[in-house]
Formats: sequence, structure tokens, C-alpha cells
Amino acid sequence: MTDLDAILFDLDSTLCVSDQDEEALVAEAFDRVSVEQYCTLDDIVAAVDGIPTAETPHEFYKFCFDATARNAGVEDAHASELASAYEACLDHSAVSFRPGAKAALEAASETNVALVTNGDEETQTVKLETLGITDAFDTHVFVDPRGGVPPKPDPTPFERALSELDVKAENTIHVGDSLRADVAGANAFGIDSVWVPYEERVTNPTPEPMYTLPSLAEFPTIL
Repeated sequence: MTDLDAILFDLDSTLCVSDQDEEALVAEAFDRVSVEQYCTLDDIVAAVDGIPTAETPHEFYKFCFDATARNAGVEDAHASELASAYEACLDHSAVSFRPGAKAALEAASETNVALVTNGDEETQTVKLETLGITDAFDTHVFVDPRGGVPPKPDPTPFERALSELDVKAENTIHVGDSLRADVAGANAFGIDSVWVPYEERVTNPTPEPMYTLPSLAEFPTIL
């Protein structure tokens, strides 16, 4: 790839993964609230696309439990209590690199690099510090709905990153694991998308990314 001025990276499930058993975290949240479990992690993931934009992590988790309760026909969701219990179980420092992530960041360091994540600054900074990559980026764009930065696929995070790097969309690529947030968001903004699926098994992804990589270890081959 020639004339590349910037590379944008997503964080969760792209550069890093949680070391915690996320299915167990959901079960633990229900245990703490003493409510019969009405959803699994897969149910929550499936419901995410249909929930409103949340202003805080707590509100995001509450919306998730509300949505899965509706899908399960449960009237009393206990969503706020479950959200608090789930947050209490989370350890944001319990993260590890995805295979190839270090090499991908090293390969990207020859140009401008930005983090564009759908996480808030407080939680994502803990992960960056744990991984030791806070300084691997020339700029960081975190979700901050109250500050005018809604989550991807909204164009605002991409626009913010390009503005801070002073680069153009057509000379930029964005690397992420989510078709909805990363690929759709980048494509709509005129940025070439690099899809690195984590657990998704999609034969004909929609929207279609410019590049699909089974591992970040292959990222240097497209530069």
C-alpha cells in the first residue's frame, strides 16, 4: 500500500482480549443480584446493535440487560442492579495482546497511528497502561457522548482522529474486529477498512472490508 499517512486501530478484541471468562462474569452478576439468569453472553452480544447510545458504561450495560430481558420475555429485568454487579466483576487490567498485535503496532509505527475505540477514557487507559502501549499512538479517541463523541460507526470518532493527525481519509486505514462499528464506520467515512475478526465466522461479510486478515500477524503484508 502506498501513500499511507495514518493507521487507526480499535482496541478491544482487536489489539487485546480480556483474560476474564466473560460468560462467567455474566453468571456472577446474576448471582450477586440473586436473579435467575435470563441471558447469556451471546444474547448480550446479539442485542448490542439494537440498543441506544449510552453516555456511561453503566448505562450501556443497563441497556444490554434491558434488551435481553425484553427478548427473553422477562418483565422485571433488574437491569440497573445487574449492570452494577457486572461492573463490579470487571477487571480492566486483566487483558492480553491478541497474537500479532505487537508486530502490527511496530509495523504501523513508521506512520501516524491513532487509537479509535468505543470504550471510555478511564477504562481504556487502564488497558493501555497494562499492555504498555499508551505511547504507541500519536492520538487517542475515546467514546464520550457527553463531550460530543458517540461510538463507532458514527463518523465523529474517525473525523476526530483524522483532524488531530491532520491527514486525509483516502490515505488512512482503520483496523478493527467489528463489522458494524469498525468496517461500516470506516467505509462510510471513506477510510479503507481492515477487518480482523475475533470470534465471528462470516463467509461473506457485510459490509465488505477492503482487507480481511485471520490474524494481526499478517498485517505488515498489506502495508
